[in-house]
Amino acid sequence: MDNFVDCWYHSEDGLRLYARDYACRDPDREDPASVLCMHGLTRNCADFAGLADHLCERYRVITVDQRGRGRSEYDSEVSNYTPFTYVSDMFTLLDRLGLEEVILVGTSMGGLMSFLMGTTQPGRFRAMIINDIGPEVDPRGLERINGYVGKAAPVTTWEEAVAQCRAINEVAFRDFSDREWLEFTRGIYREEDGVPVLAYDPAIAQPMAEEDSGAVPPDLWPVFESIAGIPMLVVRGAESDILAMGCVQGMLERKPDLQVAEIPHRGHAPTLTEPASLVAIDAFLGELDN
Repeated sequence: MDNFVDCWYHSEDGLRLYARDYACRDPDREDPASVLCMHGLTRNCADFAGLADHLCERYRVITVDQRGRGRSEYDSEVSNYTPFTYVSDMFTLLDRLGLEEVILVGTSMGGLMSFLMGTTQPGRFRAMIINDIGPEVDPRGLERINGYVGKAAPVTTWEEAVAQCRAINEVAFRDFSDREWLEFTRGIYREEDGVPVLAYDPAIAQPMAEEDSGAVPPDLWPVFESIAGIPMLVVRGAESDILAMGCVQGMLERKPDLQVAEIPHRGHAPTLTEPASLVAIDAFLGELDN
């Protein structure tokens, strides 16, 4: 049984957007802190199903489908597929839910959004958990992502979908079992008339190919420096091709209290349900509660 309620809302430009709202299960927490989870480029709220189930023992958890993903409406104006538009959508959602203070969890693109949100309304964010992204994006990983986003061939069966998903993502999850690959694939695809289809608009790739689109912000170091006062945990896949160790070192130099957890046997990006991820996240959030 699903342990969340559907949350539908409209963006400022009228798109119907979707989020999951997980209530805190602890009856002794009358006003639990809220956690907003934001996914990566081609993903959706299903990415956080396991983490949300874990965190809602103590927190209210909201996981989102950005426009053009999951159950959210696709945008006919392709130029809107940038982090700046998504950030605006997130503030609309927070206002809709009446949330004045939240903890942000951002994977990849969601981490870049966290940086931008923090510099826009710094007093609104109690802490950030940033998953495998930094103020600089490693060009190796960016080239790999540009090579497949919006370019996947159609599939006709779930077996084909799993094979396609595995070919693209095996570099990040070398130890996944067959069951884990099926679960992972079902989070990226949805079924239409019995056929799996990717749960994102292929047009999200177009702004990434345009140099001045803002889809990949060129230099976020000033943004990162501006939010250095916000408690932050960075989770990095030990084999990541998006978050280089040199970037992590630069983050530590600018923010010495930054907490870093490196997850073994993971590339870009950890699922955040690995034991090492959960230990780091629980410890980080536990310090906030004290």
